[in-house]
Amino acid sequence: MARYKAEFLQHWHDANGIPLRTRVIANISTFNKLGMLVPYLFNFFVTNTFTSGLMKKVLGFAPSRSIPLLYKMTLRTWLKKNPVPVNAVTKGKVYLFADEFTDYNDVEVGIKAVKLLNKLGYAVEIPQHVQSGRAYLSKGFVRKAKKLAQENIIALHPLISAETPLIGIEPSAILSFRDEYPDLAGNGQKEKAVELAANCLMFDEFIMREVQKGTISASQFTDTKQHIRLHGHCHQKSLASTGPTKEMLSLPLNYSVDEIKSGCCGMAGSFGYEKEHYDVSMKVGELVLLPEVRNTPLHTIISAPGTSCRHQIKDGTGRTAQHPIEVLFDSLIQ
Repeated sequence: MARYKAEFLQHWHDANGIPLRTRVIANISTFNKLGMLVPYLFNFFVTNTFTSGLMKKVLGFAPSRSIPLLYKMTLRTWLKKNPVPVNAVTKGKVYLFADEFTDYNDVEVGIKAVKLLNKLGYAVEIPQHVQSGRAYLSKGFVRKAKKLAQENIIALHPLISAETPLIGIEPSAILSFRDEYPDLAGNGQKEKAVELAANCLMFDEFIMREVQKGTISASQFTDTKQHIRLHGHCHQKSLASTGPTKEMLSLPLNYSVDEIKSGCCGMAGSFGYEKEHYDVSMKVGELVLLPEVRNTPLHTIISAPGTSCRHQIKDGTGRTAQHPIEVLFDSLIQ
């Protein structure tokens, strides 16, 4: 359905033009990059009642929906300022995909991902790449997404292998390599795209692969008792599995996990931000997810790998959901 939608919207835009809001959402990475020049000013603008209200009215965003904030620096910048000590690398190197959400908004999740991998013995490098193209695909900019996909295939194929995989934090971004990229590949790129896709892993998939190899063990994590409730990402449930996420969260002894029996959180990318869809977005969330979160004791951790899902949970319940990476990092014996 997502592919049908993207293809239809591309033809629609060609015939009818591109609305301002659609153009802004598709190019959100460009606006975030500009905002990073003065992140504190950007954050003030999107949280101040007057300026944020004006922006939402002009763009057609829901007045009640909060806007994702920028971190004080990008994940790439942080990694350059915090190189891993050479003597800490004992198990090899991995490449981290700095997706367009983690690099600007969820940087703290990315920092914990790097620190966790470093402490487990892996060197982490962010290779030169462009954005995944997920936002463009969701808004029907197929030709633009195709250009980005081809650039990433060219840049990453020579680097990525089973020994040096590409690890992703945001499911929708890293799974683009496995789902859409082989079809978006240019002439002569198909085989390379398929080879690249085979070594693009979600963070939890990589961790559990290493557990199975015996290079990561439960003894490296706390044995304190903790219960976690997981909300799975739609992309992950559709194209891969939440199994590795549950296994990773259960890695520390005495950690127990149950997956909330929810469908879509209701956000569905930009859908939940749009004024005319906000009520439907919240009603979808109220079907299962939001009531389940409200009924969960405060000492139980709520976890969700999707940035939009965590945003919906925060707006709908006031609870802060942690990325599974954050949960595992906090359980690591320092």
